[in-house]
Amino acid sequence: MAHEVRGVVAKGKGEPVSVETVLVPDPGPGEALVKVQACGVCHTDLHYREGGINDEFPFLLGHEAAGVVEEVGDGVTEVEPGDFVILNWRAVCGQCRACLRGRPWYCFDTHNAKQKMTLADGTELSPALGIGAFAEKTLVAAGQCTKVDPEASAAAAGLLGCGVMAGLGAAINTGGVTRGDSVAVIGCGGVGSAAVAGARLAGAAKIIAVDIDARKLEWATGLGATHTIDASAADPVAGIRELTGGFGADVVIDAVGRPETYEQAFFARDLAGTVVLVGVPTPEMRLELPLLEVFGRGGALKSSWYGDCLPSRDFPMLIDLYRQGRLDLDAFVSETIALDEVEAAFTKMHHGDVLRSVVIFP
Repeated sequence: MAHEVRGVVAKGKGEPVSVETVLVPDPGPGEALVKVQACGVCHTDLHYREGGINDEFPFLLGHEAAGVVEEVGDGVTEVEPGDFVILNWRAVCGQCRACLRGRPWYCFDTHNAKQKMTLADGTELSPALGIGAFAEKTLVAAGQCTKVDPEASAAAAGLLGCGVMAGLGAAINTGGVTRGDSVAVIGCGGVGSAAVAGARLAGAAKIIAVDIDARKLEWATGLGATHTIDASAADPVAGIRELTGGFGADVVIDAVGRPETYEQAFFARDLAGTVVLVGVPTPEMRLELPLLEVFGRGGALKSSWYGDCLPSRDFPMLIDLYRQGRLDLDAFVSETIALDEVEAAFTKMHHGDVLRSVVIFP
């Protein structure tokens, strides 16, 4: 029997979202029905609404979420009803060439629920990142549920489902930041500020936050930045080099994803340093760098997709650190809102007024 719930739907490119009645099926084999408790408003949801991901409208938005498993389908062993879980969009298959080589965070065949959620008239919905969590309940593949400590705040925990994990992982997993390193983060919105927090967690000695917005630099400072550079008033490459003895940072993270910021990251790193791209570029963007500089500087140029995380490994560990007071996930929650305030939250996010707006379900 289908569950009738309220959900936020994007019906057409660029159109304001609306709260609609959504029908969610009972879980089939390998699936789980989750009662959503909290879901962050992420830039990816806005990209879906704007048609920047694909044109498979209508979309059931929301993916950065935590909740409680209500029912599971046949064959599910990962979770059971009553488990408090964070939802993830990288449910690894265990069988592809990446998984079989012991690199499941690169899984090339991740799972989603097989059944479709629909509007009341039967129109099939495309759930954002295979999750669709701007809804009172959602249907996902069981592997998209990662069980964590139920004492964690749902509003904070859910943010590990996308943006915060992307930033933390860019520093810790992809960038390999370790004790004593110098780190620069270009762009200090939600993902960039999470990269700052990740660098601090990893023991970086110097963490340089770069942005053109004083509010974001203030957020980054609160999350661990030791120095800030206002890129609207100063050359960030020169600033980063000055703060690192003229050498450049060991790891530079581009959390903007534009050719200009990537070039800044490239020239702001030390010899044999690492550049990590975690900001998402658009298809038309192109990059031009002197190939001799790529060769001569050595080191590594990396991209970070979902922070190269393995949810089953990383989510419980990070929630434990949060519970110990060593990772301030609450600092990312700028406001809590109701389901019908998502469209207004997109505007605040676009203007840089919030790190995260989080929908709370009663």
